[in-house]
Amino acid sequence: MIFVDTNFFLRFLLEDIDDQYLEAKQLFLEGAQAKATLVTSTIVFFEIYWVLHSFYGRKKKELIAILVKILSMTFIILEERTVLTESLNLFQKTNFSLEDCYNLSYAKDKSAKDFKSFDVKLAKFF
Repeated sequence: MIFVDTNFFLRFLLEDIDDQYLEAKQLFLEGAQAKATLVTSTIVFFEIYWVLHSFYGRKKKELIAILVKILSMTFIILEERTVLTESLNLFQKTNFSLEDCYNLSYAKDKSAKDFKSFDVKLAKFF
């Protein structure tokens, strides 16, 4: 099993450093062909979002498209894929941050009966 970190995804998505892009592309191809077992984490997903938003200045619509692309890479093991997909759907439809959308989706996934927050709009949304 091979863990795929944030910078591997970024080099693949941005195609900005040729040799690293090619290495990442090859690894993802091997994963897609079941020649390698790939895994990543929810933290990596959020790091990708943060870097693309904060450092590269990508806008919400483009960020959503990129993150959907990552979630569609079903050959990569990602334990919270369903919660992250719901988070992105909510992020697309609301003005909440992706982090807040994740927390709402996570709470619903865990069948929480209530959502306590001092953010009144967020708490009411639940």
